[in-house]
Amino acid sequence: MGIFRRRKRKKAADIDEVDEIDREVDSDAEGDDGDPPTGPYDISEAPDDGVARMDLGSVKVPVPNGSQVQVEMDQSSGTVRAVHVVTAQGQVTVSAYAAPRSGGLWSEVSGELAEQLRSDGARVSLGRGEWGMELSAIVGEVALRFIGVDGPRWMLRGVIAGPQSEAARAPGVLRDILRGTIVDRGQAPMPVRTPLQITLPEAIASHIKNRQAQQAQQAGQAGQAGKL
Repeated sequence: MGIFRRRKRKKAADIDEVDEIDREVDSDAEGDDGDPPTGPYDISEAPDDGVARMDLGSVKVPVPNGSQVQVEMDQSSGTVRAVHVVTAQGQVTVSAYAAPRSGGLWSEVSGELAEQLRSDGARVSLGRGEWGMELSAIVGEVALRFIGVDGPRWMLRGVIAGPQSEAARAPGVLRDILRGTIVDRGQAPMPVRTPLQITLPEAIASHIKNRQAQQAQQAGQAGQAGKL
């Protein structure tokens, strides 16, 4: 279907849910020795590991078996706001940003994020992980974990949001997805913190286009019926 590439406070109406997509990966796809991937990777160092990844242009993201993909659209502009991977432990969102060559952007961003969450009434705690600072927050009944990775001229940020009952397992799910992610920043200059553009795989884009066309047709029919 062309969805996966092998290689190298929002309104409900703003979200289009795509049918469940299983990751088509052999049991030994992670390598002969069974070792987990050690990313995230820059596109220049993308491994030929056979892992199926959802190609979103700037990021190529592995999707765990049994997960679903949700696409969040900006209804006013028709552009993609975010793509979410919905797992049993929570909703994962991975996004990449332009960063300085010197790195260190996640350290700045995580501090600002912690302040913003606290100002919104969240309970926030900081800890150290394999890539540095990790941020945990409790907002109502939702547990969140934020993880950032500084790469060559890019920063990758991942967040998982789920029920507090899954808070112990959720960070592991997020780390696994980040380890397998490939970032393609491109060569064009851009201001620091600029979000890298997301493009949808053709199959998902067609699904959304067809759904929008159906909704428009239904709305038109309803309008005509109201005139009778």
